[in-house]
Amino acid sequence: MTRSTGSGGVAAAIRAAAATRILIKDGPYGTMIQDEKLKEADYRGKLTLNHDQRGNNDLLNLTRPDIIRAIAGRFVDAGADILATNSFNATRISQSDYGAEHLVVDINRAAATIIREVVDAATAADGKPRWVVGACGPTNKTLSLSPKVNDPGYREVDFDEVKAVYREQIDALVEGGVDAVLIETVFDTLNAKAAIMAALEAGAALGRDLPIMISMTLTDLSGRNLSGHTVEAFWASVRHARPLTIGLNCSFGAAQLRPHLAALSATAETLVMAYPNAGLPNELGCYDESAEETARQVAEWFDAGLVNIVGGCCGTTPRHIAAITGAARDCTPRAVPCAPSRTILAGLEPMILAA
Repeated sequence: MTRSTGSGGVAAAIRAAAATRILIKDGPYGTMIQDEKLKEADYRGKLTLNHDQRGNNDLLNLTRPDIIRAIAGRFVDAGADILATNSFNATRISQSDYGAEHLVVDINRAAATIIREVVDAATAADGKPRWVVGACGPTNKTLSLSPKVNDPGYREVDFDEVKAVYREQIDALVEGGVDAVLIETVFDTLNAKAAIMAALEAGAALGRDLPIMISMTLTDLSGRNLSGHTVEAFWASVRHARPLTIGLNCSFGAAQLRPHLAALSATAETLVMAYPNAGLPNELGCYDESAEETARQVAEWFDAGLVNIVGGCCGTTPRHIAAITGAARDCTPRAVPCAPSRTILAGLEPMILAA
């Protein structure tokens, strides 16, 4: 299995590329798969499973790899440099809703292999370097909050359990050929910390660097995630992991994300990656924002020097990614600031101690 860069050189290669131009991440698989209008049998394939599999997008890596391969190819054609795996819910926790926990390793390995093959074929054809990142979603459980209103101390999962779940996923993604791990749509900072520890342990077991990319999602316009952290406090909570990228995804459209992205961009001494939704959903949950409008709003980020890598989340399509690619052409990437010479601690907001 070929890789775009040698072991240990992925982070350096991405940083070098991001120093010369704004890199492009792909768009979502979820809303693209919805457009396929699949039936339950498409999801299930020939697998014997007791639960209804409709909506189990990750399972398609095993049962309809042709669909995932085609979507990835469209994002490559749209100009994506960084492509994520279709593995957002491919953990034992999330797959338990479908009774497919036993397939988690196979799902993740296949997810990585599919995108690896698409990326390597494209790079072999045109010589342009591209990278595969293993997408790790937040799961549908939270370590920070109780699901029981009358029992605030109750948790459905504990830290070690969540870390083990992520470690299983990450090991399978690495086996399938990913270049880096993307911990995305973080609504609970403690969940993210479990994923970070799993990724660090996976890298140590490999005996090489396994780059980590982290992306937070905001739950309201005040700029906090569900566990209550501001973007600055979130960065203070995870910067010890020295992630290759930090950023924001999902949440809102580009216009609503801009002030929070600006706050993060000003403080983070690493690459900033952001991938917004195609605006806000309508009353039917669909996204109406055109590719041209999304690109126009994202171009304002470029003018303000806020990002190094940009892509699309819910509702964006290859057309949106192509429009963003066009808008990013010849734009100057964000200058990464030097690390601060002071101590930064995190509660729900950052606490800065004088040097």
